[in-house]
Amino acid sequence: MQKASLLFSSNSLAPLPCTSRRPLVPPFRRFLASPCAQLSLTRSQSCRFAALSPPLRCNATGSVKRQEMASQDAQEGQDGRVARIASAIRVIPDFPKPGIMFQDITTLLLDTKAFRDTIDLFVERYKDKDISVVAGIEARGFIFGPPIALAIGAKFVPMRKPNKLPGEVISEEYSLEYGTDTMEMHVGAVQAGERALVIDDLIATGGTLCAALRLLERVGVHVVECACVIELPELKGRDRLGDKPLFVLVNAA
Repeated sequence: MQKASLLFSSNSLAPLPCTSRRPLVPPFRRFLASPCAQLSLTRSQSCRFAALSPPLRCNATGSVKRQEMASQDAQEGQDGRVARIASAIRVIPDFPKPGIMFQDITTLLLDTKAFRDTIDLFVERYKDKDISVVAGIEARGFIFGPPIALAIGAKFVPMRKPNKLPGEVISEEYSLEYGTDTMEMHVGAVQAGERALVIDDLIATGGTLCAALRLLERVGVHVVECACVIELPELKGRDRLGDKPLFVLVNAA
C-alpha cells in the first residue's frame, strides 16, 4: 500500500484579500494524476486537473515566516503523531478512473488514535489564538472542524455549496476552468471583527480555500489561518495561495 509522505508546515498568518479560480471540480479535488494519465487526458478532461491548468493565485503580499518539516519536530515529540496520521491515510490507485491516486481519509477515521492525534495537533496550534469561528468547507471540513471548534471554545460555521443551507445566505462566486461555482454561508453566522480558522481535509488547487477566505473577509472577519490535513503539492495550491496563511500536516507526494 502506498503511503503519504510527511509534512508539517505553515506560512504567514496575515489575512489578506484574495481572488480565486477553481478549475478542479468535484469529485476530482482529492487525487493526483500520474504523468501517464495526464498525457492521455483529452481537452475536456484536462480541466479537472490543476496540474494542466493555468496557475491560480490570490492577490497577496507579505513574507513566509516559517516552514517546518515533520522530521524537524522530532525534538518536540510531534513527529510520531504526524507519522501515524500519514500511515493511516490510504492511497487508492486508479480511482475513480485510471491514473488517479485517490487520498482516502476514511481509514484515518477508523484509526481512533490517528484521528485523535489529528485533532490534537490542530487544537494545540489554535487553542491560544483567540479564535471564535471555525469555518469548515464542504464536505470533509465538516469532519475535522466541529471537534476542533469544541476543543478551543469556538463556534462551527459550515461553508456549503449552493442551495444546501436553509434561510438567508451570503454567497461568493468563483471561477472554474469552464464556468463558475458558488460557496455559501448563513447570514449572521459570523460578525465583523471575529477571528476565524478555515478548515478542510485537503488543499489541491487552493481555489476553494481562496473562495472561503473572500467570503469571510467580505463580512469583516479576520482569518487567522487555513488548515488542512493533506496537501497535494503537484497541484501547487500553496503557490496559488501566495502568502495566504496555511498549515498542513501531511504531504501526499
